[in-house]
Amino acid sequence: MQSDQFRFGITDAAQTLGLKAVCFVIEGVRNQHTNPEFEKLKTHTLAQVSKDLSSEAIQTDPILNGFRALHDAVGRSNRKNVASPESLLKLVLQTGGLPQVNLLVDMYNLVSVKTRLSLGAHDLRAINGNVQLRLTDGSETFWPMGSDKPKIVSPGEYAYIDDAHNVLCRLEVRQCERTKISLDTTDGFFIVQGNPTTPADSLHEAANELLTLIKRFCGGRARLLLA
Repeated sequence: MQSDQFRFGITDAAQTLGLKAVCFVIEGVRNQHTNPEFEKLKTHTLAQVSKDLSSEAIQTDPILNGFRALHDAVGRSNRKNVASPESLLKLVLQTGGLPQVNLLVDMYNLVSVKTRLSLGAHDLRAINGNVQLRLTDGSETFWPMGSDKPKIVSPGEYAYIDDAHNVLCRLEVRQCERTKISLDTTDGFFIVQGNPTTPADSLHEAANELLTLIKRFCGGRARLLLA
């Protein structure tokens, strides 16, 4: 789908849970394995994040607790379903760093650990039609990233779902294989998601920070979808 035709929305049922997001598409990006200047910025940012990071800080963080509350609201185990920013922060605590995937992915992961918000991205060319953040009914298809087969979709969860009923991201826990960002990605759909504890300003600030990084290191032309 062309980026100027792509649309994103959040259903009333999802909004009632307290889900909120700022999303944008960006086209004409030049993704890379990495960039030396970005790696310096990443090292500095992770050093700042690590200063006050501890298991207790992760467990008591109000934004991370907001994601746990969302999982409770839809009846999903927080032991089995850990929100992406919490998983990344635990990795930083354990290893002192983040995995190097590619520049676009590394940038949104860095903003995620800095803000505690859930950030994700999808290759726009692999998305069928438009996308909604809505509750699942169990008829959807989900092929988790890194998995060798699709998984059953349980009804009553919240997910990002395209017009072909493909789940792009389940909760804010796991993205799908088909739409993952690769070095060949030129047009992307980017998500900054919060929860009932996150003010709208924090979502906008994180989205603007990510956009600034993308334009600085990968170029591209952006269009805001939902604010």
